[in-house]
Amino acid sequence: MSSLPSQLAARIESVTGIDPQLRPATKPQFGHFQSNVALRLAKEEKRPPRDVAADIVAKLDVEDLCETPDIAGPGFINLRLRSDVLARVASDLITDPNIGIAQVEEPRRVVIDYSAPNVAKQMHVGHLRSTIIGDCFNRVLSAQGHTVIPQNHLGDWGTQFGMLVEYIIENRMDLSEFDLPGVEQLYKDSKKTFDADPEFADRARRRVVKLQSGDEETLRIWRTLIDVSLEGFNANYARLSVLLTDDDLAGESTYNDDLPRVVDELQADGLAVEDNGALCVFVEGQDAPMIVRKKDGGFGYDATDLAAIRRRVGKLKADRIIYVTDVRQSHHFEVLFQVARMAGFLPDDVEAEHVGYGMVLGSDGRPFKTREGGTVTLASLLDEAETHAAPNIALAAIKYADLSNGLQKDYVFDAERMVQTTGDTGPYLQYAHARVSQILRKAAAEANPNVDPEADLESMVWGRISVLDEPAEQQLALLLSRFGEVVEVVAADLTPHKLCTYLYELAGAYSVFYEQCPVLRSTGEVRGSRLALCAATRRVLGRGLDLLGIDAPDRM
Repeated sequence: MSSLPSQLAARIESVTGIDPQLRPATKPQFGHFQSNVALRLAKEEKRPPRDVAADIVAKLDVEDLCETPDIAGPGFINLRLRSDVLARVASDLITDPNIGIAQVEEPRRVVIDYSAPNVAKQMHVGHLRSTIIGDCFNRVLSAQGHTVIPQNHLGDWGTQFGMLVEYIIENRMDLSEFDLPGVEQLYKDSKKTFDADPEFADRARRRVVKLQSGDEETLRIWRTLIDVSLEGFNANYARLSVLLTDDDLAGESTYNDDLPRVVDELQADGLAVEDNGALCVFVEGQDAPMIVRKKDGGFGYDATDLAAIRRRVGKLKADRIIYVTDVRQSHHFEVLFQVARMAGFLPDDVEAEHVGYGMVLGSDGRPFKTREGGTVTLASLLDEAETHAAPNIALAAIKYADLSNGLQKDYVFDAERMVQTTGDTGPYLQYAHARVSQILRKAAAEANPNVDPEADLESMVWGRISVLDEPAEQQLALLLSRFGEVVEVVAADLTPHKLCTYLYELAGAYSVFYEQCPVLRSTGEVRGSRLALCAATRRVLGRGLDLLGIDAPDRM
């Protein structure tokens, strides 16, 4: 169900034919919303704006939503929502299992490609962003009732594994003694040997052939490298508190057998043609072709990505595919989607989107690096944040900083600032949730001294909101009524910063309500109504934080 402001706007537009552009009223005495639609229409109709406004008000059918509209000044229309309507909508949030999030009538199958670390390498800051953002999309779309299919596209195939396996065999290394950082060091050492020793490089290339042809010893070591890597990746996922599991793995290796078939289909359709020994697909409007098979007969990531789309549509039955990667890959996905549609791998009724993200910057405004100039690992980034706050608070700070700006923007990683419980931060929202939980806990204890202090506040009966006489009460209830619509916008546009902004405004409105409207010191129906308003606020804050992948603590 749409929010109350949206319902009002739709009613006005049905009379005027244009968007009323509702804006929050500047002062409580002017109501809740104001529209200048009459002033805009007056210019076209060449009539006094107040006359136009009077005609609009006369034709409006909004008695079930708001009080009789007022005309102010040169022709502004002021609207005040009925307090009983506000109270009903906010009260419903206390018992609604979906907390105002409308369930879609036609659920879609949504594939989200995110995280995608490389085997034998530690996850770094780029994987931090991809994982956090993709996890948020997973949560939001699942909350609407869609079937979300995460795909963790591991980098687990290619020539580098021939180099690494050969190095391990020749140096008689026992991989059971290594963790992921140790394996990454092996990778670096093997690369140095590969670059310095042409004979080793030849042996490494032959090892690639053995890997591709299924040599038992080579495959055994390769699988062990994956197992060691997954142990490291899963430790990071646990620290990040994300939904990814091993069931979501879809590494490059899983598409290996599909690559020849993909290329054969492109050739059969006349899309792939030979150019300087390579097999290419030329795309209108693009400066360079997509190379689907290299001169040496090998396949690159373009062919793998085409095979992935083909499988996601054909086998996973995707209606929507979302890729979460570095914004610098935007052109790659633009070409990929074009070729996939030309080939019929991506039908017109399947939506495909690339959500690009910006870089994580250091305090100097440059890409975040170690003191030695190397890539910062994800684990060390989390360690840094946890020097300033408890793990759940530090994680909230990181996730909120990542999601609260436009995703394509770079952001500065400043752990000390990000963990503050004041200002526009994740911990501030956690503090707001903890504060409202404390009020409800005290109220429960006053009503029943024997109540379990650790009892689930969610399961307690808080009654309904019935009294909304104060502007701060009304503003809080109004914001609560918008939650479902905000989630709908985030799901459609993939803009989590709008949810962050909403939750920050909600926490601010609750703070004003808390200061201006005593809860525990009030009595009778007013007390019960305000406690119910607190309960609704707690539910929305908690659910909103959960959609961001952030813990909602009852105590801080």
